[in-house]
Amino acid sequence: MLTLNSSEYMQTQSRYHKTKDQLLEENSYVEASKTNPAKFEYLYNKYHEQIFRYVHQRMDDKDLAFDVTSQVFMKALTNIHKYQFRGVPFASWLYRIAKSEVYQSFKESNKTRTVNIETTQVYDIIEELDEDRTEELREQVIELIGDLPDKDLQLIEMRYFEKRSYKEIGEILEMTENNAKVRAYRILKKLQKQFRME
Repeated sequence: MLTLNSSEYMQTQSRYHKTKDQLLEENSYVEASKTNPAKFEYLYNKYHEQIFRYVHQRMDDKDLAFDVTSQVFMKALTNIHKYQFRGVPFASWLYRIAKSEVYQSFKESNKTRTVNIETTQVYDIIEELDEDRTEELREQVIELIGDLPDKDLQLIEMRYFEKRSYKEIGEILEMTENNAKVRAYRILKKLQKQFRME
């Protein structure tokens, strides 16, 4: 079951995009962490808040979100020797772990999935569909997003709520960049068709 909160939850900025030099510098810390776990502190400090927000935005339980976030970083440190650089931020790998941990937590606790949506984020979707920004349409879109299958909802969240590039979305969801673009387009067209029928 999904709980949908439409509110001014948090200001999402496009802070996920990195230059090539930034990616290479970050990867030097990842490689150092493989032989010296103390070097992982830099990555922890850099990404802890982002991962916590990702987790908290999906479960709306602060204490549980802190626990899950801690588990994400423990798993990352334990498995860092498996990490391979693919030209995207290290965060992409952390988000894949976080996604898995969030769903594992739902299975174990029977808690419901939460999506926190800002009004401006819904209007971004409406503009992408080239529709007029009306309150009625905003409410319809929020309702339709809540009915999306989880795999579609994840993609919409990452693209429109978190402002991620298709390349990073593909990395997190384990698909190609092009497949992420095509899926996003199909999801939006499906939403458009549904609210035009209502």
